[in-house]
Amino acid sequence: MPRAGAAPKMTGKPPSAFRIQRDLPLGRHPLLLAFPGLDRLDTAERHEPDAKKRARLHAGTFVEIVPEDVWMYVAPHEVPKGARGRWKPVLSEGSDCIVIGEQHFRSSPELIVFMDIFHELCHIRQRQAGLELWDDHYGYAERPTEVEAYRFVIDEARRLGVKDDILRDYLKVEWIDRKEYRLLLRTMDVPVE
Repeated sequence: MPRAGAAPKMTGKPPSAFRIQRDLPLGRHPLLLAFPGLDRLDTAERHEPDAKKRARLHAGTFVEIVPEDVWMYVAPHEVPKGARGRWKPVLSEGSDCIVIGEQHFRSSPELIVFMDIFHELCHIRQRQAGLELWDDHYGYAERPTEVEAYRFVIDEARRLGVKDDILRDYLKVEWIDRKEYRLLLRTMDVPVE
């Protein structure tokens, strides 16, 4: 989902082999051009244990760097019902693409970009499995696709020793209210302040 505004201050670090090719121009690029070596990270193996499926996922996914003030989201194949009139997403018919705001891509802390790219890769896998990413039968903090994606990146962050205060900042997204935020914290087993 898009996130606007300044990135939370992050002091944790992603795996040392995580790379961001921050000087890529605006436009669409292969995932592994934007994030060289991402496919060789232990996180990638935990995300998709099957080597052939992992290779197809990474080879078939693109990133599109856009000038808009957004964080990251999976480009829908068509505009989701709930987005009409309030959000005009980049569409990606017939291919998998993760849209990344230029400011986020170029200047956000590596940890948050690491967590975001794997969160969105979870959504790519979910969509490939036939799940609805924008199912409006659920609130954001209860939507099964969001819970699974956040659970994966929170677990990965904890493997890296990221502290709860950083995880609280990461989960504080501006499109949910305080009640949903607290629900998301509880669901992710991150202590409420």
